[in-house]
Amino acid sequence: MASAAFEEIAETFEFLDDWEDRYRHVIELGKAMDPLEEAFRVPATKVDGCASQVWILPRIEGQGPDAVFSFQGESDAMIVRGLIAVLHALYSGLTVDEVLKVDAGGELARLGLNDHLSAQRSNGLRAMVERIRKLAGETVAAA
Repeated sequence: MASAAFEEIAETFEFLDDWEDRYRHVIELGKAMDPLEEAFRVPATKVDGCASQVWILPRIEGQGPDAVFSFQGESDAMIVRGLIAVLHALYSGLTVDEVLKVDAGGELARLGLNDHLSAQRSNGLRAMVERIRKLAGETVAAA
């Protein structure tokens, strides 16, 4: 149940045999993202559980389970910024109900990220996924 943007990343990863090439691709994805304005880098948008500084600002259009989910993100670490871009591709454009149904672990495993990220980075990635799921869940619950 991944978005078309995530499927494109997964297809690119299939062609990149070497993990270093994949790592560089993730960093390039992060560089291509629009930066999060400094005004939004506040405790309310900060993701706890990440070794790096990470902020996620939700952009939800509509209400209830059919509201469309998107977000902006930022990190002070290039690889983490790239991971935010991967998560953006995975979740943005889905309804909040669909966000809650995404098997993030399974989808990210397709990229082989779990095998090549440090324990700290893996924990941070999980914390970002949990934050996204929490934001989506709050939108559904508010309906």
